[in-house]
Amino acid sequence: MDRIGLIAGNGKLPEMFIEQCIQQDIEPVSVYLFDSVEESVKKHINSAKYSIAQPGKIISYFKKNNISRLVMLGKVEKDLIFSNLKFDFTATKILFSARNKKDKNILKAIIDYIEGEGITVLPQNYLFDEYMVKNENYTKNSPGKNEEKTIEIGIEAARMLTDIDAGQTVVVKDESVVALEGIEGTDKAILRGGELAGKNCIVVKTARRKQDYRIDIPTIGLETVKKVVEINGRGIIAEADKMLFIDQKEVIEFANKNKIFIKGIKIND
Repeated sequence: MDRIGLIAGNGKLPEMFIEQCIQQDIEPVSVYLFDSVEESVKKHINSAKYSIAQPGKIISYFKKNNISRLVMLGKVEKDLIFSNLKFDFTATKILFSARNKKDKNILKAIIDYIEGEGITVLPQNYLFDEYMVKNENYTKNSPGKNEEKTIEIGIEAARMLTDIDAGQTVVVKDESVVALEGIEGTDKAILRGGELAGKNCIVVKTARRKQDYRIDIPTIGLETVKKVVEINGRGIIAEADKMLFIDQKEVIEFANKNKIFIKGIKIND
């Protein structure tokens, strides 16, 4: 049986990946980084826990299990790099090799180390083709003609935000940018946008122009939609063909019930 390694952070993606592997007769071998990961990931037969600050031990575990390919999935909060983690020698070397402390460059340095040890890092959308955002409106509600310019401004702002590797989400309203995602993450950026501009904000989320899917794949799901409802927002624009849309049936039903839109838009660079 084919085997694939998984480095699992928080959220549903690691759990979904294990399920996809089992469906396709692939044996997943997992390392989870936090006690807060999904229970099914922790309890999986080939699962072990190591700190994010112990990459040397993580690679040793995969080598012992004859893993030659792996995927990194799940949330690793950006502010972890500023916390009091005790890095092992390998982690210290990786941090020194990174160009700076931008999350993209740190993760790229980690991937370079892993692949230098003979293990290929696969893109995060591996086995997830059915979950990619499509170029369509998913909900009963859709953006109005008067909102097209606001959405265009949101896409332009989100693109600029990704270019400086600060975030991938912006909140817009009435042809103005209200909030930009920073280290706090998508959900808190949405709440901040609602506090600043009130109801009827639109959330726009895009990928980087040259997204390295081994490092990160933008995702929308139920928690993001709940935040839009919480601020009485109008809806979400997501970049088609570049992002994951998880729990689609549940999310679309929730969006329709709360009269907000979810729309995928193909963006030409």
